[in-house]
Amino acid sequence: MKLGFDVSECTVSRYLFRAGCNGDARKLWLNFLENYREVIPAIDFFTVPTETFRVLYCFFVIGRSRRRVLHFNATAHPTSPWIGQQLREAFPDDTASRYLILDRDRKYEGEATEVLRSMNSELVRTSYQSPWQNWVAERWVGSCRREMLVDHVIVFNESHLRRLVREYIHYYHEDRIHDSLDKDTPDRRPIERRKAARPRFVAMPRVGGLHHHYTWRATQENLSANHSWFDPRQVSLQTPLLVESPGTRERESRP
Repeated sequence: MKLGFDVSECTVSRYLFRAGCNGDARKLWLNFLENYREVIPAIDFFTVPTETFRVLYCFFVIGRSRRRVLHFNATAHPTSPWIGQQLREAFPDDTASRYLILDRDRKYEGEATEVLRSMNSELVRTSYQSPWQNWVAERWVGSCRREMLVDHVIVFNESHLRRLVREYIHYYHEDRIHDSLDKDTPDRRPIERRKAARPRFVAMPRVGGLHHHYTWRATQENLSANHSWFDPRQVSLQTPLLVESPGTRERESRP
C-alpha cells in the first residue's frame, strides 16, 4: 500500500490463510536459534564403551555462538543428583543463559529439572527423534567420535576417558578450524606470519599425536642473524616434527 498499490484486505487475508498462521515450523525453529545463538547453550549426553564393555555416559554443555564446550564430565551412573551437580559447576553464581536446549531424556527428571528451573532459565525441549534441532551438540559428538574415540583409542575407565576428551577439547578450542566460524577456531586463533626468510614448518602433536598444531620456527641461521624476537625458552620445549618449508635445503635436525 505504501508503494502505490491498491490491495483489498480480503485478498491479503486469503493469501495469509493459504500460507498458514504459523508458517514452516522448521524455519521458525532455525530463526529462533539464529536470533538467540549468543545466549543459548545446549546440553546433551553421549555414550562410550570401555575395554570391559562397560558403558560410560559423557555429559557436556556447549555454546552455540563460538562452539565452545563449556563443561564436560563422565560417569558410569548418570543419576539426577549427579546431573544437578554438573549443572551447578557449568553455571556457577547464576551465570546460566536465558534459554537452555536439551532433549526429552528421562535422566533430566527429578533434581536435575529442579536445578535447571532454579537457574531462571527457560528450558527449550527438542522434539522426539529430532536431533537436527540440537545440531551444534550433535556435530560436536560426531567430531569427537570420528577424530578420537572411534577406531583410534580404547577407553579403560572414567579417568582415562576424562583425560582423553579434555585433551581433545583443548585441541578443539585452540587448533581446530570451523567453516561456520569463517575458518577460525572457537578461541579465535590469530594468523601466524613468517618472521624470517626461510623458517621451518613445525608440527606440534596434539591428543597423543592424532592431531597437530602447526606453526613456524626459525632455523639456526635465522636465529644467529636475528635475536630480537627469539625466545630461548623454546629450546626446552618438546621436540616437534620439523618439516622444511619450500625452498629450504637444510637437512632436518632436532634441537
